[in-house]
Amino acid sequence: MDGFPILSLMMAVPMAGAIACLFAGASGARWIALIATLVDLVLGIALWVNFDQGGLQWQFQEYYPIFGRFAWALGIDGIALMLIALTVFLMPICIGASWEAIQKRVPEYMAAFLLMEVLMIGVFAAQDLYLFYIMFEAGLIPMYLVIGIWGGADRIYASYKFFLYTLLGSVLMLIAMMWMVHEAGTTEIPVLMGYNFDPHVQTWLWLAFFASFAVKMPMWPVHTWLPDAHVQAPTAGSVILAGVLLKMGGYGFIRFSLPMFPEASAQFAWLVWGLSMVAVVYTSLVALVQSDMKKLIAYSSVAHMAIVTVGLFAFNQAGIEGSMMVMLGHGLVSGALFLCVGVIYDRLHTREINRYGGLSINMPKYAVLFLLFTMASVGLPGTSNFVGEFLSLMGIYQASSWVALVATTGIILGAAYMLYLYRRICYGDQVNADAAAMPDLSVREIALLAPLAAATLWMGVYPESFLAPMRADIHALEARLAPAAPAGDSKIKMGAPKPAGEGHHEEAAAHGEAH
Repeated sequence: MDGFPILSLMMAVPMAGAIACLFAGASGARWIALIATLVDLVLGIALWVNFDQGGLQWQFQEYYPIFGRFAWALGIDGIALMLIALTVFLMPICIGASWEAIQKRVPEYMAAFLLMEVLMIGVFAAQDLYLFYIMFEAGLIPMYLVIGIWGGADRIYASYKFFLYTLLGSVLMLIAMMWMVHEAGTTEIPVLMGYNFDPHVQTWLWLAFFASFAVKMPMWPVHTWLPDAHVQAPTAGSVILAGVLLKMGGYGFIRFSLPMFPEASAQFAWLVWGLSMVAVVYTSLVALVQSDMKKLIAYSSVAHMAIVTVGLFAFNQAGIEGSMMVMLGHGLVSGALFLCVGVIYDRLHTREINRYGGLSINMPKYAVLFLLFTMASVGLPGTSNFVGEFLSLMGIYQASSWVALVATTGIILGAAYMLYLYRRICYGDQVNADAAAMPDLSVREIALLAPLAAATLWMGVYPESFLAPMRADIHALEARLAPAAPAGDSKIKMGAPKPAGEGHHEEAAAHGEAH
């Protein structure tokens, strides 16, 4: 596929679909959106199949100068490939979830979702600094509209809060980008990833980027927009928000903060660890006392994203690989859990946990699938989240046994709130007649949840298929970080080659040079 602009095509298809939706009726818009997202899914599979794991670091590159230094520059490595695959996998499911739930302004709704797909792919594929920024910020607009127009009773408040939090965090990042371009003389992200900025300046640049990515993750204490946004968003909005939009913060850390500012990243590692430790414990305890299903899952997302930041700033391969796997696994599982909430919300029009109970009696298929996703969220071996959480905690243990100890409590608390949620919804006595009368999953609902269940098990049973495309890029990142990595408090020093794998960093550096 050399020379074929597949990334531009993957962005052009949903863009054309979005425009077509605006000129179609409600039924036509649904079908246009579904076809466009399925075409992108096929293109995403082709992208994965044709990605050369042993080849160049940056593949499928496109470069078209526009004006000055600004260019339409696209290209992916293994990390971007996995996140694009997650995006195109979830989008048809989101369209299917909105098929009956959305009845007003259907063409505009479908167009907003397709535009969001264009911008999300653009974030992960952009190789020009300013192009990345445009895609990163423009992605706010369709999500803001989805929450503000098709959301719940307090949708206006939630949409403004979402927009202002995420926009304000990014203003500092733009200023930092302008300085970096002036200093390095280029807007090319691959070049900037290897550029050695002055360590004193790195501190300020790192803080500017951190302001944006911490809100996007979201990290404690700038996480408060997320529960409101999730509760008010329609089901598909919650799926794509948890599944992909939150991952942009983690991707930002991997693509910008760590490789471009390694010394500053090492300097602020304890800040990130401290905020993440608070988030893991605090948001898990808050989730434990929620009465609204969506809010509980939203707070669990903050706790899971804290495991991601802990692993990323472990400065070693296990931690970074684990963080990527947690992001991918959480994208599948949280999306599936929000769909499970949407299924029963469509029947009873309430998210209050105490309005349900005993659903395993009248909805056995639903109970089985909900149990699978609950177990995956808890991190049961054989499901998607286990691999990522295990690797992240192993990575952070090599850096700090104390941070690992606190982060592990998140796994225990996660089991507490998720199993407590499942027991109250699917077991116990059927005290509400309307809940007891709800029908089991329809064919459409099974068709939405089955691919997520299959992917969750596939990722848990054969994680190597997801890790292999990313491994060389994580090697290169680890080699870039090794000289700056701070000494941890455990017996194994971060950044130092392990006795059993001598020459590991030299190999990684050689691999990076080969790229």
